[in-house]
Amino acid sequence: MQNVLFLCTGNSSRSLMAEAILGRMGKGRFKTFSAGSQPAGQPNPWAIQLLEQFGYQICRLRSKNWSEYSRPGCPQMDHIITVCDRAAGETCPVWPGNPATAHWGIADPAAEVGDDKDMQLAFLTAYAHLSDRIGRFVALPIESMDAETLRQAMQEIGNLSGATGDHI
Repeated sequence: MQNVLFLCTGNSSRSLMAEAILGRMGKGRFKTFSAGSQPAGQPNPWAIQLLEQFGYQICRLRSKNWSEYSRPGCPQMDHIITVCDRAAGETCPVWPGNPATAHWGIADPAAEVGDDKDMQLAFLTAYAHLSDRIGRFVALPIESMDAETLRQAMQEIGNLSGATGDHI
């Protein structure tokens, strides 16, 4: 089983959605985690509503600081993926075990301004981009890839359309 940590600044939307999506798509191949450098303290209600709508178990999702996973005795991460630009530019803790890292910038749906339909669309768009990238990640033959090839493949997934700044 591979441990995957999704990082974002607030750990309230994108990283939590990614944790849930990979948890389902990975079908026991991956143990998923998420955290933030400056956690919001609670999940974004729009993210929770969307995940519930799609039948995800949300009871264990919570906004937390990435320091929870950099302490001695914590699970060693095999893969660390940032999903927002601010976390990608921050100085991350030193992660033991030299995990494969990648940046998959996804536009922040919580930054959307508008009515309920605008918010739903923003969160659905982020969900769709995350689902696409995670599906591609799950399809990789990770167990048979060398570290450099894996890092390169993970980064290429992050370069897909839908990155921060892209508009549908």
